[in-house]
Amino acid sequence: MSGQMYLTSEGASRLKAELEELKGKPREDIAKRLRAAIQQGDLSENADYHKAKEDQGFLEGRIQELEFLLKNAVIIEAHEGVCDQVDIGLKVTVQEGEFPPEIYLMVGAKEADPSKGRISHESPIGKALMGSRVGDEVIAGTPGGEVKLKVISIE
Repeated sequence: MSGQMYLTSEGASRLKAELEELKGKPREDIAKRLRAAIQQGDLSENADYHKAKEDQGFLEGRIQELEFLLKNAVIIEAHEGVCDQVDIGLKVTVQEGEFPPEIYLMVGAKEADPSKGRISHESPIGKALMGSRVGDEVIAGTPGGEVKLKVISIE
């Protein structure tokens, strides 16, 4: 699975919406700022022009990044039926020792947000969990040390 970029269908929809938004008003606003700055004359010392060009570069860079992602990503659809091993797009409930169980949604790196329970399959915990089954115990080497997790359920 390495080398591939994975997105859930929900994540792809969010990125498409962001792309459409960026191609609209923000792009028009920068074009207006550039026209206004150019009309001021000497561009070599025109701070408005240089700032607008810089903003345009960041905007166009993000647009290109989103287009590339959406064109090349593998879209992970919701799994139907019984899921017997951890894979991208699935929710996995794990427990570390006596701590309360935690639920993670396995996603691609571009959608990872650990604070919302969305972990990348490329993260230390994600790598350790990939392919495991209910009842398996895995050890993840994290920056804080090794973590032993038991897989409670997969959905």
